[in-house]
Amino acid sequence: MAPTPPSVVNAAVVNATMPSLSPTARTSHDAHRFSVAPMMDWTDRHCRYFHRLLAPSALLYTEMVTTGAILHGDRDRLLAYNPEEHPVALQLGGSEPEDLAACALIAGERGYDEVNLNVGCPSDRVQRGRFGACLMKEPALVRDCLAAMREVVAVPVTIKTRLGVDELYDYGYFRDFVGSVLESGIDTVIAHARRAWLSGLSPKQNRDVPPLDFDWVYRLKRELPDCTVVINGGVDSLDVVHTHLAQVDGVMIGRAAYHDPWFLAQCQEALADGGQPARREDVVEPMSAYIAARVAEGIPVKHVTRHVLGLFQGRPGAKVWRRYLSEHAHVDDHNAEILDQALSAMSRVRPHEGRSLAAGPSRAAR
Repeated sequence: MAPTPPSVVNAAVVNATMPSLSPTARTSHDAHRFSVAPMMDWTDRHCRYFHRLLAPSALLYTEMVTTGAILHGDRDRLLAYNPEEHPVALQLGGSEPEDLAACALIAGERGYDEVNLNVGCPSDRVQRGRFGACLMKEPALVRDCLAAMREVVAVPVTIKTRLGVDELYDYGYFRDFVGSVLESGIDTVIAHARRAWLSGLSPKQNRDVPPLDFDWVYRLKRELPDCTVVINGGVDSLDVVHTHLAQVDGVMIGRAAYHDPWFLAQCQEALADGGQPARREDVVEPMSAYIAARVAEGIPVKHVTRHVLGLFQGRPGAKVWRRYLSEHAHVDDHNAEILDQALSAMSRVRPHEGRSLAAGPSRAAR
């Protein structure tokens, strides 16, 4: 049996029916002007450190961490982050208000700047745990989860959601779902501007196949001017960023930040009046120092280098950079000089990327 949707109200009276936002719960629209999305297997602490070098003003999000993993797993490993990552938000996956409150409290105690609830992930594993996008079918439960989290932390609590799920896909349902969760007292909604299909599409297909509908998110902002509305999905150019920011409060950048990280530096320059590195090469020295520190802790270099493969995307030598790191990161877990060596390899072949690489670093790079 399909779940009963929240009551549908006429759009003309939507502002009268939506809950008012408590001034004490309100966060600054500017805090979410641009951010990097939580991405499973990608936005770990090494990735976030790299992104912070490129975009000092961006709000960074962790990968989703489940409440069960935090409460019963290796909490120190799961919640570790670098002080330089601030502002950084923890994204939680769960559906039990008590557990989510306990994890939010832990996040606050550990210095996270925001706690976000995942109501957008459509994977089978997430559904079996009764969290992620399937929670869009239970707006009252989501409201209670968010309220429980807000009661125990002083930092902002936010939600990341889809426009709808399965057959529950029309603007009225989306608007009323948001209206219900705002009753928790939160004031920030991050909307991935697609429907989620819980069966028939893989998580990867769910990121591409359902069409984007930005107009729904724009309309939500018009009807809820006091709510911070952030848009996610297909944000891959400055033109798209500026188009969205004329309609909503913030943009959340997903895969584009990973595949073409320099896009973050471009956003930093355009949206935060500078502070980004002048050149891509300028990132190599601080990242090398970071790798050296991690190697000293026993972390293999490949755990870091996989995140910087796209640094020179679209530039001469990009293929050489990627290939060098891919081929050599697995050879020596302790090679803290690998980025300098990859840069040296690039300089030897520019602009003729087709030339084969030497088997190892040059003398100058050693």
